Order: sequence, then structure tokens, then C-alpha cells
Amino acid sequence: MRRTVRRLKRATKHAANSSIGVVTIGLLKLLRQTNPDTMGNIVGRFMRTVGPLLPENRIGRANLTAAFPEKSTTEIDAILRDVWDNLGRIAVEFAHLDRLSDFDPWHPERARRIEVRPFDLDRLLTILEQRRPAIVFAAHFGNWELPAVCAAACKVDTAVLYRRPNNPAIDKWLHDTRAAAMGTLIP
Repeated sequence: MRRTVRRLKRATKHAANSSIGVVTIGLLKLLRQTNPDTMGNIVGRFMRTVGPLLPENRIGRANLTAAFPEKSTTEIDAILRDVWDNLGRIAVEFAHLDRLSDFDPWHPERARRIEVRPFDLDRLLTILEQRRPAIVFAAHFGNWELPAVCAAACKVDTAVLYRRPNNPAIDKWLHDTRAAAMGTLIP
């Protein structure tokens, strides 16, 4: 009897994961049909409204209060709203990531989405001119996948370590859409 229950639970979980994968990929494909700026504004505004209602908001509030005891409740609320807005925008960027990079290190005067400090641009050009292997670490500022997208745009042979999603369908979509824009993906 226990074995049957375990098999049933496993089958149900597999079916649920498959359904979630199909729905998620459908939403990502739908998002890719929209304007990333407009949709980022819409989803950011939506998350500013919905985020404070989620249980994770209490965790964020407790962490911010512990880290910044001098900040008022109003200041903490403003930070949390901005966090939710940012998470909404990152969700939209996730769908459009391979299309967002317009970075061209050889023409920094051109208007672009990605802003690079002159010091960092000089460092990048030095690395590119040396044509030697280099290791680049990216911090989690904004969308943390963009450095790999920029490297691929510069025709740099790259390999990116990533955590494979638990859902196989989402992992396949991620690999199919990111490999061309980011280089070799290593789970």
C-alpha cells in the first residue's frame, strides 16, 4: 500500500511539474512578444502592489530592520516596494535577455541600454586585446546574466556556470534560448 501511495505521489508531482513547465514556457514565449520596456513598467507596478501582500515581504522587512535599525518604517516600506518593482522587471528581462544587450565596446558613444563606466570599459578592452583566458565574476546587481550576454556580443568564447532549474522543460528552454546569447552553459 505504501509503495502504491509513493508511486502515486511521484506520478502526481511529475505531472504537476510538466504542467508548470508548459505554462511557464508559454508565459515566457508570450512575454517575448511584448515590448520589454512597457512590460517591465507594467510588471514592476504590479509587483509593487502584490509583493507587500506576500509572506516573503515579512522576511524582507525583518531583514531590513535588522540590517538598518536607524531606518523608519516608511523608509523600509519604500525599499521593499523598490525590491518588488525590481523583481518584476527582472522577470520581464529574463524573457528578453538575449535581445536586451546592445553593448558595443568598440563604439561606446552610441546610446545603449547597458551603461558601462569608462574604467570598466578600458579594463574590458585590455582583456579583449590581450586575447588570453580571463575569469570574470559578476555580482548580483541588476540582471546578473548580462555580463555573459555582453561577453558573447564581444565575440568572446565564454563558459557560464549556472544552476539547472528543477523543471526539465524550463531547463531545456533556458539552455535553448541562452546558449546562443551567452556561450557554453555549464550546469
